[in-house]
Amino acid sequence: MQPQKIVLIGGPSTGKSTLIEALTHLKYQCLPEISREVTRKAKEDGFDQLFLSDPLRFSELLLEGRISQFKAAQTLSTKYVFIDRGIPDITAYMDHFKQDYPKNFTEANSKYIYDKVFILPIWKSIYTKDDERFEAFELAKELQDALIATYTKLGYNLIEVPKDNVKNRVEFILSHL
Repeated sequence: MQPQKIVLIGGPSTGKSTLIEALTHLKYQCLPEISREVTRKAKEDGFDQLFLSDPLRFSELLLEGRISQFKAAQTLSTKYVFIDRGIPDITAYMDHFKQDYPKNFTEANSKYIYDKVFILPIWKSIYTKDDERFEAFELAKELQDALIATYTKLGYNLIEVPKDNVKNRVEFILSHL
């Protein structure tokens, strides 16, 4: 039996990675966000913001990585696998920025289906920018709306995680499995 694939989504700086770290600490199988890895690798290759300079290439790398994560999740011997961002996040961002992309992106959205989707709301008091997170708070809110629209259009029932401390947020997620 394959594990349930649980994806955490939300705009930039909503606490996804922090919750993944907390779930990992509790010994749950978790797969981290890969866009930071793609961004760091691109910087090493001389691209300051690959998403801005070549959004399609950046998105192709994300798609490859997220499909690999999805497939890896299917092979794990556990009941649940928590994943920081899902495949549809890619088209949500591309659509928001009005970028064209080939049909393999939308085909991936339909082929790789998550069992549950938790959305973390935009929360100004925890919002931060860093070397890989370039979005201003207003843009983060727009991206949140794009994520909601994309996942809803794909038929997902989004479970909103309340704004609360990490422990309570983790307990909320676990209580909805």
